[in-house]
Amino acid sequence: SDYPNQINNVLCFPFLFRGALDVGATTINEEMKKAAVEALAGIAEGEASDVVLSAYKADTFVFGPDYIIPKPFDPRLIVEISAAVAKAAMDSGVATRPIKDFAAYRERLSAFVWRSGFVMKPIFDTAKQSPKRIVFADGEHPYVLQAAQQLVSEGIARPILIGRRESIERMLSHLGLRVRDGKGIEIFDADADPRTPGMAEEYHRLVERKGISPTQAQAIARTHVTVIACMLLRRGDADAAICGPVGRFQYHLQHVEQVIGKAEGVRDFATLSAMILQSGTFFLTDTYVSYDPTPEQLAHTTIMAAAEVRRFGVEPRIALVSHSSFGTSEAPSARKMREALEIVAARAPELQVEGEMHADAALSPFIRDEIFPNSRLKGQANLLVMPSLDAANIAFNLLKVIGNGVSVSPILLGAARPVHIVTPSITVRGLLNMAALA
Repeated sequence: SDYPNQINNVLCFPFLFRGALDVGATTINEEMKKAAVEALAGIAEGEASDVVLSAYKADTFVFGPDYIIPKPFDPRLIVEISAAVAKAAMDSGVATRPIKDFAAYRERLSAFVWRSGFVMKPIFDTAKQSPKRIVFADGEHPYVLQAAQQLVSEGIARPILIGRRESIERMLSHLGLRVRDGKGIEIFDADADPRTPGMAEEYHRLVERKGISPTQAQAIARTHVTVIACMLLRRGDADAAICGPVGRFQYHLQHVEQVIGKAEGVRDFATLSAMILQSGTFFLTDTYVSYDPTPEQLAHTTIMAAAEVRRFGVEPRIALVSHSSFGTSEAPSARKMREALEIVAARAPELQVEGEMHADAALSPFIRDEIFPNSRLKGQANLLVMPSLDAANIAFNLLKVIGNGVSVSPILLGAARPVHIVTPSITVRGLLNMAALA
C-alpha cells in the first residue's frame, strides 16, 4: 500500500466488487462505499477472530490505537463487507438482480471461508430454532470463551461456562468479548455456587461402590470440571455438555460413563468423525473408542453412525472396509467384518451397506463393480466403518493432513444425554460445530 492505513487493495476492493457483482450493480456509488467503510468499522470494533489471532500469534486484538482496522486474514471480511455493499446497492436503486434471501446469501459467502459450513447447515438451522443450554467443562479456555461469544452472537446456544468467576471475567475482558454472566452466558463457579454440595452428594451415590469416599466426592465435585459438567447435565441444569479441550479423551469418557451413562439398549460408546475434503464429505468410525471391536460392536456402531449421518441431511452409504475384499481373506479381522455385515443386514435391512471391501472399492463404484457386480452398495460410500481403532484413527489423521481435510469430530455416539468430548487440536470453529451438534 502507498500509506500505512490504506486499505483499498486488500480490505475493500475484493469485497466491494463481490457485493456489487452479486446484485448486478450498474455502478459503485457513494452509498456502497460508505457501507463498506461501516462494515469494516464494525469488524474492527467487534471481537477479534481466532483465525486472525492464530495467524498473527497474538492473544487478542482490541479496538484502539494499535488496532483500528481489521487484519487481512479476518474471515468476516467477505461476509460482512460484501453483504453490506450488496444491500446498499439495492437500497440506492442501482442493483439489477436484488437478493431476496439475505440470510441464504450470507451463508453462501461463509462457505467460501468455512469449508464445514455447507455440511453443517442443517445442524445449525436446527440449533437456531431452539437454542440449547450447553455447558462447557473448560470454561476458562480462550477458545471456549471465543466460541461462547459466537454461539450467543449467532443465536445457536446459551453457553454455561464452568470455571473461576474472576478468571473467566478477566479473560473475557482481555479477549475483548462482549458476553458477561447474565448477558448471554452463565458462569458456574463450583466454589461459590449453592448447588455444589447437592451435586457432590448425588455424585457420591453414583460412585460410592467404585472406591470413592464422601470426602473424595466433595473434592471431585468442586475441582473435576468434566464431572461438574456432566452433573449439571444429569440434573437438568443444562441440555448438553462439551468436555475438553484439555485432557485425554479416555479420561473424559470415564467420567461421562460414570455420570451420564449409556443410552437405553447401548452396550458400548463409539465415535464418528466427519472429514470434509475437496472431493466430498466422508464419515469414519470408530476413531476414538473401541480398540478391537467385535462383530456385534461393529454392527451396533454402524447403525448408530448411520442415524447420526442422517442428521447432516445425508443418506448413509456404508462400506465395511478391510484388507480383504469380498472374501479374499480368512483373517480374523476380515471374518469379523463379514459377520458384522450379517448382523447389520438383519437388524437394519433398510440401510445401504456392503462389505467387507478394500477402501478403493468403497470409494470407486467402477472398481467395486469390476470385482463384485452384485453389490448392495450403489455409488460412492460416504460412511466408512473400520475394523479397529488403529485403522480408523490412522486413516482419519492421514486424510486430515495429506488430504487437507477439515474435520467435525469426534462425535460421541451412545451416551444417554447429549455430550461430546473435544480434543486439544479443536479450533473455535470446531467448538461451534460440536455445540450445534450437541
